[in-house]
Amino acid sequence: MTLCGLGRFLGPNVYPAAPDGGWGWLVAGAFFLVEVFTYGTIKSFGIFLQDLMEEFGETNSRVSWIVSICVFVMTFNGPLSSVMTNRFGFQPVVMLGGLLISSGTIATAFTSSINQMYITTGIIAGVGYCLTFLPTVTILSKYFDCRRSLVTAVASTGESLSMFALAPAFSMLRDHIGWRRTMVVIGALQGTIIICGALLRPIIIKPRAAHSDGLPQTELKALSTQESAEGTKSGDSITDKTSYTQNTSCNQDNEPTRGSAVQSAKDTEEKTLLCKDTSSELVQKWMRDGKEDIKELEKKEDVEEVKEGKKSPKSNCKLLDFSILREGSFICYSLFGLFATLGFFAPHLYIIELSVNRGVVRDRATYMLSTMAVAEILGRFSIGWVLNRKELRNKKLLVLLVCVIMMAVDLVGFTFVAEFYGLAVCSAVYGFFMGTLACTHIPMLAEDDVVGIERMSSAAGVYVFIHSFAGLAGPPLGGVLVDVTQNYGTAFYSCAAGLVLSGVFLGLVKPAKKGLLCRCRKSSHPETRRDGQADSV
Repeated sequence: MTLCGLGRFLGPNVYPAAPDGGWGWLVAGAFFLVEVFTYGTIKSFGIFLQDLMEEFGETNSRVSWIVSICVFVMTFNGPLSSVMTNRFGFQPVVMLGGLLISSGTIATAFTSSINQMYITTGIIAGVGYCLTFLPTVTILSKYFDCRRSLVTAVASTGESLSMFALAPAFSMLRDHIGWRRTMVVIGALQGTIIICGALLRPIIIKPRAAHSDGLPQTELKALSTQESAEGTKSGDSITDKTSYTQNTSCNQDNEPTRGSAVQSAKDTEEKTLLCKDTSSELVQKWMRDGKEDIKELEKKEDVEEVKEGKKSPKSNCKLLDFSILREGSFICYSLFGLFATLGFFAPHLYIIELSVNRGVVRDRATYMLSTMAVAEILGRFSIGWVLNRKELRNKKLLVLLVCVIMMAVDLVGFTFVAEFYGLAVCSAVYGFFMGTLACTHIPMLAEDDVVGIERMSSAAGVYVFIHSFAGLAGPPLGGVLVDVTQNYGTAFYSCAAGLVLSGVFLGLVKPAKKGLLCRCRKSSHPETRRDGQADSV
């Protein structure tokens, strides 16, 4: 009885539409904690760099590869996260990811070389991060519609707040008990992700204005009207001929299903109504969509059984829908993410060295990172409030494009300032717009202008997989430019160039969704054909 009650408590929620609240608030809280113990922990890993270099006698570059491998594994395995989510559901996948993260971090405390840490933190924990972040942000988008941007932005602040609250705490703990025992403590805290995964109850949208016995209300009214008309006309020979023809088509195309007795009874009633109908258009429409209506009836019965706890929910979608790669809007948006990722690494890696190169004392230069973090929190709150306004809900891509342009201009501004306060202002502006992009670029996939909420699970995996290569290649590319030119400003120029390209592709998303790009391509073909014919003449 206890397990049955627990299954109902943590089982799927059935709503007529996205609730914009309810259990979604618990999901938002779970996403906040997931952000704290995934991206927040990854960004706080730098407090152990000096200890690891002294412990194992390694260089800064070798130790830094731990985080690089972890982030690459996390993003590269985005499709794996989508496949597992579509196959097993959100709850078991996130709980498994939390177990891998906790196990990998605790195992790191017992390693004896950097190569072993590449496996424990880089691969094991990296796969765990992948299995927790994407499913959580995906199901959060399903629970909210009007408030989606605001809730996602606020919940994503866990990443930034973790850098303020947990990073100093872990640093003090490391000074008292050592880095190995601190790793064990972090791994134990990351085990709370397992509890967060259990709270991610699946959501089933069951519209109230549903079909009645598989037929829309308008068609039922038409059928009832025509039946009453047929009752008054008993001697019509045309009706007999039509009935004979339609009975033949019914026997050929609409075979009874092998389901339950209730389903077969419904099929019989549907066939009776169909065969009595004298409208050829209605008959053709029903014959074309008959199978879909039967599936809709089966889904309704499955929903009732799942709601009563008699049946476990199963996803009817594909494990990984690669058909999204045929959509021009998704391709443009993926290219936006690919090039935008190139603009995310330079300030965090090189702002301190750039400040020192411009004459700022190193101790004061470290304040640039703190300035970015504070501004990033403000940016996340601000973009959530802006995108939640009614007049801007249909212009979210345009708002995102403005943020990309401002961020590119600010990156160029880094190369022109030469004093502490100028660099601090640029750092604050960068952190602000970094926050606006970081918390919206993945949830934006749920918008109808990009992919839509129904296909977001597969789209998020493929999208993260595509821009993972830019995340891996960005830092080495900036390092090469700095080594060749001996100027840290060139890294900021390369990031600005990447953001400009990303802005171009972001601007093409909505036209591609409307099919304007395809129309231009099709319209160009007849002209080339006419030119070819003219040349041959």
